[in-house]
Amino acid sequence: MKRDDDAGSVLLLALGYALLAIALIFIAATATDLYIAQKRLDSLADSAALAGADGFTVVVEGDVVRAQLTDSGVREQATAVLDGMPGRAALVAATAPDGVSARVTLTTDWHPPIVSLFVPEGVRLEATATSRTALR
Repeated sequence: MKRDDDAGSVLLLALGYALLAIALIFIAATATDLYIAQKRLDSLADSAALAGADGFTVVVEGDVVRAQLTDSGVREQATAVLDGMPGRAALVAATAPDGVSARVTLTTDWHPPIVSLFVPEGVRLEATATSRTALR
């Protein structure tokens, strides 16, 4: 007696491909969310550095008038930007390394949108931006 019942083997193959497709969708969604989170942090750092570059003081030395940035002025402006934005970004550093540039470093923790056993603590993201004051 010969049996021609092969219906079960196609079902297992279809389930295997379905699981593979779902895994690929989860990986793509997670990678996209990580990319977007880093880009948001980069944009926030750019905004904070731009605001920090506006935190200058005008210095008059004889006939020369120039804008001078200080670490405290950059930090004050960067903090004001962070306070007005939603999210959990933390200010790591806000400096004026040469007196005409504002350098701001921010950090945040990213957690996968889909529960992941591989990254339970999340990933630390960091962004640094520099902006120069328009007045010299």
